[in-house]
Amino acid sequence: MSAITDIAPAATDRLSRARALHWALAAALLLTAAISLQVGATGVTLSAMLGKLAQGETLTQMERVVLWDIRLPRLAMGLLVGAALAVSGAAMQGLFRNPLADPGIVGVGAGAGLGAILAIVLGALLPAWLIDLTGNQLTPVAAFLGGWGSTLLLYRVSTRHGRTSVATMLLAGIALGALAGALSGILVYIADDRQLRDLTFWGLGSLAGASWAKVLAAGPMILLAVITSLTLGRGLNGLALGEATAAHIGIDVQRMKSIAILAVAAATGAAVAVSGGIGFIGIVVPHLLRLASGPDHRPLILNSALLGAILLVLADVIARVIIAPAELPIGIVTAVLGAPVFLWILLKRRGLVEL
Repeated sequence: MSAITDIAPAATDRLSRARALHWALAAALLLTAAISLQVGATGVTLSAMLGKLAQGETLTQMERVVLWDIRLPRLAMGLLVGAALAVSGAAMQGLFRNPLADPGIVGVGAGAGLGAILAIVLGALLPAWLIDLTGNQLTPVAAFLGGWGSTLLLYRVSTRHGRTSVATMLLAGIALGALAGALSGILVYIADDRQLRDLTFWGLGSLAGASWAKVLAAGPMILLAVITSLTLGRGLNGLALGEATAAHIGIDVQRMKSIAILAVAAATGAAVAVSGGIGFIGIVVPHLLRLASGPDHRPLILNSALLGAILLVLADVIARVIIAPAELPIGIVTAVLGAPVFLWILLKRRGLVEL
């Protein structure tokens, strides 16, 4: 009996920790944003610009370009992409009831990669009017369409008689990922040296090409997907008890699955399209937050958005300054930081580490 009565205080304590974490992450996000605007290869700093504005001076042309055309859109894209990847990871882990699940399970990454490779290798063969229509956005557009196409195909394969099988989706996702990888390998084989260089940099991920046009293109879809994901907390909590139990407590399981899959496809597809391949954010962030504040998906998804944005912006800062004035692909930074954490998570789950 005492064990039962202890459940409510424990849940209340976890909810209090999650709410406190909201505010701590929000403050950290503001600090991270300020750091991102402060540093860069040009030597122009945010504090110097604010000092000039406080004294009534005007910014130079270079300072305006650095702030408004380079650092602010890059910061905005980093916030959006980090939030998209982390929220997608939280949704996928809840949907598959596996804390090591990843957004790539639904095939978005493989499909987006294939779309980008098609655009880079075979883009010159497209009709002139289509090239003119997309301009320099051909690769992001192709990546987004590839990610969405693979997700819709996966959803079609795994849904029968109006019910989506999570197990079938997992297996079909592995198969579609392998197929996309094989097709990508063929395209890489026929690519020339310039195309291979473009493929390498896209695959490693970067925010270097950030612009307000890309932010406006990807931002609305990412924000809509993140906001939609915030409504899935109760459903994912119920699904953790099993599909039958979730249905008995009033959750429309099939509708919740469909919304989660489409939200992940939209968020991850848009993020990968504008930033390339960036790993570990989606798998590490939600798991760390579960360790910190418990498994409740209602605060977890919002905290994942905040922490994902923080970590990606910090990784971008490191990528910009570690070998300045050159720049590392951000995917390398997230892999170097995320791989040890992921390994620690695996060891902890097997009981091989204590902390």
